[in-house]
Amino acid sequence: MTILNRNGVQIYYEVHRSGPAVLLTHGFTATLAMWKAQIDFLSQDYRLIIWDMRGHGQTDSPDDPALYSEAETVADMAGLLDAVGVEQAVVGGLSMGGYMSLAFNLAYPDRVRALMLFDTGPGFKKDEARAAWNQTAETYAQSFEKNGLNALDQGGAEANAVEHKSAKGLALAAHGMLVQNDARVILSLPDIKVPALVVVGENDAPFLAASDYMAYKIPDATKVVIPEAGHAANMDQPQAFNNTVGEFLKRLS
Repeated sequence: MTILNRNGVQIYYEVHRSGPAVLLTHGFTATLAMWKAQIDFLSQDYRLIIWDMRGHGQTDSPDDPALYSEAETVADMAGLLDAVGVEQAVVGGLSMGGYMSLAFNLAYPDRVRALMLFDTGPGFKKDEARAAWNQTAETYAQSFEKNGLNALDQGGAEANAVEHKSAKGLALAAHGMLVQNDARVILSLPDIKVPALVVVGENDAPFLAASDYMAYKIPDATKVVIPEAGHAANMDQPQAFNNTVGEFLKRLS
């Protein structure tokens, strides 16, 4: 097992092969296992770094709610790059992992070579919309508190067939990481200086408008819709997804 110790929290990660670095972050209730169909493809030409976020998979689930936040997640991502000796990477993620990738770019723009945003959104400008999102996050948290890991049965493809150690960790992640506190990330889109790939499954209705918005607001953005795919486009249509990502990465060379 490859472990990063950040202030006593054990972060599990994997590094596959060598080349220009690509850091991928999974979505809420998923683990690094969701990238299974991308590992062999991407690691042919790139140094692929994948990991389990706090409360997820083989990473620790600390009891302190303060240890789950956007800031801690972004710091974990920077710590992973430091641990593998990488100054700059292509940074991408799905759903909550995509939002955290945008947050990472806001905090560490010099460490981002490009962004890849999969079935995700940039947050909300309006307090009312953010409050509705946060209520959904709290509902997830309450479900894990009440039903334990059985609550995973309500998730999508990315949450199926994965192993988590702690329902409490997932509940705390919903409280502290899935909840959004302000509009900083969405307001940062026009200032993004690097190329961005925006990918969304054609059946991922909740994120179609968000993908359009990111593609419009990010100056150097390319949007691709994956046919016959839902929220986990990389799992639903791995070949089409891999081809899309591969073409984008080649353009960076």
